[in-house]
Amino acid sequence: MPRKPRRPCSFPGCPKLTDRRFCEEHEKQENHRYERYGRDSAVRRRYGRVWERIRDRYAAEHPFCEECYKKGLLRSVEEVHHKLPLAEGGTHDESNLVSLCKSCHARIHAERGDRWNKKRHE
Repeated sequence: MPRKPRRPCSFPGCPKLTDRRFCEEHEKQENHRYERYGRDSAVRRRYGRVWERIRDRYAAEHPFCEECYKKGLLRSVEEVHHKLPLAEGGTHDESNLVSLCKSCHARIHAERGDRWNKKRHE
């Protein structure tokens, strides 16, 4: 299947072509900026060193995307997702976690409407 053509990096003035929104260099900068300024401080407190240990252990135990695996596809885990978000009373308990690839993770959040400053309850 043909791939989409590469496009210029979205960082102002960067001529590099990429398959994503930003080139590798600017993706790191943008992620750092988002973590520092775009993300609520309450969220940062919930995702500390303890979460990183839980996430890494869960990803090691569940090395494939659980949604793709149900469809018979083997894609490696890239994200560990909370079924019930921490902001809505969820916990880091294994029964509340699911390992996902980036596309499945993005799809779940898009369906929920809680990404890109869209609120689910509006």
